[in-house]
Amino acid sequence: MSDQPDNPVGGERPVVATYGASSELVWALDRIANVLGGLPTESGGGADRFYDALGGAICSLTSIRRAVVFLWDEARRTVRVAGRHEIDVSVFDDDFVNLDLLPAARRALEGDQVVESTDHPVVAERYGDIVSNRALTVIPMVAGASWVGVVIGDRPTDAGPLSEAESRLLWSLGKTAALAATARSATRQAMRARELEARIDLAREIHERVVQRLFGVSLALSSEVELDAETRERCRTELQAALHELRDAVQKPLARSSRQTGARLVDELRRLSREHAALGLRLAGGDPADVPEHLEPLVQSVLVEAIRNVQKHAEPTVVDVTVARSDGMLVLEIANDGAVGRSGSSGMGLRLAAVEALQYGGLLEFGPDGEGRWKVRLAVPDDRA
Repeated sequence: MSDQPDNPVGGERPVVATYGASSELVWALDRIANVLGGLPTESGGGADRFYDALGGAICSLTSIRRAVVFLWDEARRTVRVAGRHEIDVSVFDDDFVNLDLLPAARRALEGDQVVESTDHPVVAERYGDIVSNRALTVIPMVAGASWVGVVIGDRPTDAGPLSEAESRLLWSLGKTAALAATARSATRQAMRARELEARIDLAREIHERVVQRLFGVSLALSSEVELDAETRERCRTELQAALHELRDAVQKPLARSSRQTGARLVDELRRLSREHAALGLRLAGGDPADVPEHLEPLVQSVLVEAIRNVQKHAEPTVVDVTVARSDGMLVLEIANDGAVGRSGSSGMGLRLAAVEALQYGGLLEFGPDGEGRWKVRLAVPDDRA
């Protein structure tokens, strides 16, 4: 990495991290690779352990004592806390974190360099107890042209500036972490590609087997000639065979699966209300805590897609969200009053969510409700009933 000009802004000190081979660096990278490589995949809370271990490894190898890993969440279109070491991150639960809070973070990502900050008034005002008398060190997680995230750590102000060797080590650790995170993302994309290929195969199978049978039956039934007993029996047999093949096909788990977000519905409602205040999003009834944990990804996915739909196609004064349990079903409804003159069409996101709902034995409906509103309604079996 080439040297960057020293152009400090308000107490920020760029620390140029030019990669240099050394036995210490190789040892550190080998150690962090062992730590991260021994962790499970994202299922079962593996993602949290992955980034917690990342923060812990950075602190164990450097003079940084506490660290928080922030990542850009593409699915939720927001920055989230992904991991931490020796710090309570609950202060970020109801907060909207972005690069404007800490200019040093933007400088670190733009320059792909470690940046120290001793003067951060916005952060100090909002999180005074956490950063009091602390120098913040921002480690970029950049892979190619992609800003994966940042690791923000703190050191006592009397610790002095980072040495060239330590800044080089931090930059390399951040780069390693970015590549590891990118590899995990690539794995997910490869899985989605395989799922897409399987869906294409399913569509081809349905066309070649089911549709062809139904087409033959439709030709026979459309004939003006009265069908004899043998032809009627043949039609019945073909219909039964088509239904059997269709039933076998749709039982294959080929629908997309929503990713675990690590948050509950109440957290997602709070985040969306804050980020889209102009929509008038509110909880009109029910308790978000009624959503079982295994249904959280589906319910949150439907909520997010419904809000995206509202943003693109409506101008509401209020968006009502209702959660209810009825007759063994969990019901989520999102209704907005800005649907005047709107057709019943919807985006691809809701259509894909409807397919996913089928995997849970549920049903997703959307369209005008006849009262001037546009409604999205998810009904899915509640295993606790």
